[in-house]
Formats: sequence, structure tokens, C-alpha cells
Amino acid sequence: MRRVWRLLHYIRPYALYSLISMVLMAIVGAMQALRVFLVKPIFDKVLRPDDQSPNFLTFRVPFIERTVDMHFLVPNHFHNAWSVVAYVLITSAVLKSVCDYVGTYLVNYAGFGMITDLRNDLYDAILRRSVAFFQKHSTGVLLSTIINDIERVQLAMSSIMADFLQQFFTFVFLLCVAISYGRKMAWVLLLFLPVVVSSARRIGKSVRTTTRKGQDKLAEIQNILHETITGNGIVKAFGMEHWETARFRKAAGRLFHANLRSVSVQAISSPLMDAIGAVGIALLLLLGRDRILHNVMTTGSFIAFIMAVFMLYDPVRKFALFYNSFQQALGASVEIFRFMDAEDDVIEKKRAFVLKGFKDSVRFEQVDFAYQSEGEMKQVLHGIDLDVQRGEVIAIVGPSGAGKSSLVNLIPRFFDVTGGRITIDGHDLRDVTIASLRKQIGKVTQETILFNDTVRNNIAYGQPDVPQSRVEEAARMALAHDFILNMPEGYDTMIGEKGVRLSGGERQRLAIARAILRNAPILILDEATSALDTESEAFVQAALSNLMQDRTVFVIAHRMSTVRKATRTIVLEDGRITESGTHDELMQLSGTYRRLYDLQFDALDLEQLTATDSAEAEVLEGNQ
Repeated sequence: MRRVWRLLHYIRPYALYSLISMVLMAIVGAMQALRVFLVKPIFDKVLRPDDQSPNFLTFRVPFIERTVDMHFLVPNHFHNAWSVVAYVLITSAVLKSVCDYVGTYLVNYAGFGMITDLRNDLYDAILRRSVAFFQKHSTGVLLSTIINDIERVQLAMSSIMADFLQQFFTFVFLLCVAISYGRKMAWVLLLFLPVVVSSARRIGKSVRTTTRKGQDKLAEIQNILHETITGNGIVKAFGMEHWETARFRKAAGRLFHANLRSVSVQAISSPLMDAIGAVGIALLLLLGRDRILHNVMTTGSFIAFIMAVFMLYDPVRKFALFYNSFQQALGASVEIFRFMDAEDDVIEKKRAFVLKGFKDSVRFEQVDFAYQSEGEMKQVLHGIDLDVQRGEVIAIVGPSGAGKSSLVNLIPRFFDVTGGRITIDGHDLRDVTIASLRKQIGKVTQETILFNDTVRNNIAYGQPDVPQSRVEEAARMALAHDFILNMPEGYDTMIGEKGVRLSGGERQRLAIARAILRNAPILILDEATSALDTESEAFVQAALSNLMQDRTVFVIAHRMSTVRKATRTIVLEDGRITESGTHDELMQLSGTYRRLYDLQFDALDLEQLTATDSAEAEVLEGNQ
């Protein structure tokens, strides 16, 4: 019920539209029942011209035992039975059509509106989660929740809801007609109520469970799709098309069987209602025959009653389907609200301090960091002490898995420390707002992230109103302006998903231009040049040199030329700082740094490194 109330909470902004649609659907139900009500006067008056009694549009209201004369609905100039019935039939049909159209539109407006709000809130909740959240949940699962689970809820709260309201009010008014004409016979219908309700509840519970399983299997397929489409180059390079096809088909088979289980449960509803309805109608025919023989009711009354019962069958049968649809929506909402309610690892304090700028230093004070893996805490960093003054360039080197990325990811609070603290200008990072903290930090990652948009919008990411002149200035500093002008539409050229239409060096220079335009005083740089040729690497290194000017830089260094330019270099081993100093100081220690330095020069062609450094110098000189 808590999930039901949460879903209904989203209908509040559209309450007026929902209320109007309910009134209109009530009119639709009343007009539907009015047609059945007219069956009695048609058989007893219209088809019997000899009976000219005037008051034949009277309705006995059930439960309060009061008779209402409905002739006030008909203009006074209509007198005979045929004209009165014809007028009511035509008028009710027109009114029903108008109310049906407007009511269906309004209920769908409210339904689609609330689903749009729900989808927006879900996307906002997921987008604001910490990095750890995205490490725990695959892309396919998140996409499936935002698209498929929301779609299930949307179906129930829009088109199904419109049909439900119409059928509900039709059921209510038809029941009144049935009780008015059938009287004691109508109470026979109550005998079947417990069977209908209990069976619908059992089926609905099973539908909710099987729907959730089906959605999970669909998420699995979307995850495979995402992996194989984004990684299609690796799939082709390793010749894994057949293996991936087999993996996809197995997942599709699991989805197929999950959907069959769901359908097998849902399909019980209609046959069950058919059987119950047939038994009920057969019993009513037996009772009705006896009452007509004893002149307790007229033929017209019985035909109207039995028609009302027949028409009641359709809403009752659909109620089971509606119930199943709502159970499917509830099943889908489990994952929606699970993601919305997930507790974040990084939480902003109430009344947190707004960081106005960066003036002094970034300090690590006895910092420990651990993360949970398979139910156990894995320690990554141990007792890190580091004081970085404004304008310093700190190079971080160390073997793979030493904790270099974890260290720099603590600065923008992608993760929180598990021991000690990190301060910026004396303020604990946990005491300042996340937005103001990250405003001070620019980042260029090893994996260049670009969007399927224009060159300009990628450089001006997050700053759509920035002047074109500043965008071009940033591109010039990143040595990207010239190749951008050579593109078909210049800065308005679409670069494709992840910048697929650009070379590796061009992608990196656009990412550097984006960081330059952001103009953050602190820069986190994960150097990535190993996949580039000498000329491209020279351009990227020259662009990075421009980017690093007058900034406090934390760089995970892969090239020793970068390390030599650093103010200070720290060596991380097993999550601890084992060496710290300038290039020359560390070379004299003959420790891990010296070993890594020698290994790099042994593994690489010294002439190539010299050529790259010379090319970089030429690029910088040409740029100046």
C-alpha cells in the first residue's frame, strides 16, 4: 500500500483534471446504463401502442425505496412513447460520446503528466547518486528501470486508468438498474462476489511476482545490448559474434519463458470470469421464468434486468484484467522506488558551507579509504598525509592497483574517506556543499567522455550561454581550433556517440578545451597518451601544458616528461605514500620511483621519447 500511495502522490498536481475526468466518466457510465433502462419502456410501451399510460420513465432507486420520475429530462412537446424514447436514446448517445472523448483525454493527460514527473524524479535521483552506485548497478538495469518499468506504470495510470473509470461507473449504474428491475433476483449476484474477489487477489499477487521477474530478464537483455553495441570493436576484433549471439539468445529465451509464465497467470482471469458469469446467468434465467409466469415482473422488466446482468459481465471481466495491470505496475514500481530510496554513500550535510573559491591549499590528514566488495571491506588507502599548496603540480606514480585513482577521486567527493579528513582552505570537504566543491575542480580522464552533440556544445558543456569567442579561445589553447575549422560545419559539426567521428588525439584535445573553458582552479588529470602516435601525443602534451598553467594540478602520470615538470612527485604503493620529492631527489633514492623510471625507458624506444618531446616543444613554440 505504501507504493500505491507514493504513486498516487504524483497525481496531486493533476487532481483537478482527474476529478473532472471522473465526473465525465460517471456521466458516460450513467448514459450506458440509461440505454438498458430504456429496454423496459421499449418492450412494454413503444412496441405496445395500445398501452398509452403516461408515466413510463420512472426509476426506482435501490436501497432508499424511492421512485424518481425522469420525464423532466424530455421537452414537453414530446408526448408519445416512441418520440420520448427516441429523444432520450439520441441525446444520451451524443452526451456519452462527448463525455467519453473529453474524459479519456483528461485522464490520459493526468496519467502521462504524473508519469513524466515520476520519470524525471527517477532520472534526477539516479543522476545524483555517487560513483559507488553506478559501480553496483549495470547500465542495462538502470536503462530498463527508466524505460521499461516506467512504461508499465504509465500503461496502468493512463489508458488502463481511463478504461477502468469508464467501466467502474458503468458497473455502478448498471448494478442500480439491475437491482431496480430485478429486486430480489439481483441479490443472487452477491453469491458470486467472494469467488470473484478471492480469485482476482490470488491471480494479481502471482502477476506482480511474474512481472517483476520478466522486467529483470528484460534488463539483462538491455545490459547485453549495451555492452555489445558500445564494445562492438572488441567483439569483432576477437571474433566473438557467434558467442555474443548465443549469449543474447539465451537471455532472450529466459525472457521468453518469464513472459510465458506471466501470460499463463493472467490468462486465467477471463476463462474464470466466463465460467462464473455463465453459472450466474443460467440461475437468473431459471428464477426469471418463474417470476414472469406468476406476473411478478413484466417481460420488458426481465429483459432489461437480464441485459443489465449481461452488460455487468463485461466490467467484471475487465476488472480482473485491470487488477492484473495495476499489479504489474506495482511490480514494476518496486525497482523504481528502490533506486529512488537508495541511500547514497556521499551525503551533503544540512546547511553545508558554500565554498566561494580556492585560495590556499588542499590537505590530506591521515586519510584512509576502503570500499565494500562481496560483503567485505577492502582497504585501499592507509594514513595518507599530503599538503598541496595553490599552484603546485603534484605527480602521482605507482604500480597498478596502488590507489592512485582512488586518491584523486576523493578530492571531488566521488567517494568519502573512511578515516581522517581532506580539507580545502581549511574546510573539511564533508562540511561544504558538493556543488560548490566540484565547481572548483576540473577533470580530464584517461577515458575521454564526449557526447553525441556539436563540437561547440561539447566544449561548452554545462555552460550553454558562454560566448562563442570564449569557446574558440579555449579551443586555441587546446590546439583544437585548426582541426575544428577543417570539419564540415566547424563548431556546429556533430561528432557522434563518444566522439566516434574524431581521432583519439582530437577527442582528447576537445576534452582539454572543455576543462580550459571551465577554468577551475584545481585540475585532476589522468594522463592518457599511450594509444597516440608521436605527432598526436605532442599536440596533446602541448595542450595539457597550456591547461596546467596557473592551476593546482593532481596528475596521475604515465610519462616521465610530465613527472619532470611536476613541482613534487609522490609514489603510492599498496595505498601508502612511500616516496615524495622532486624528480632528481627521487632518482637519488634508488627506490620504487627509480625502478619505474628505468622500466619505462627500457620498455620504450628512447629515440621515440626524444622525438615526442622535441615535437611537443615545436608545437608549443608554433602556438606561441
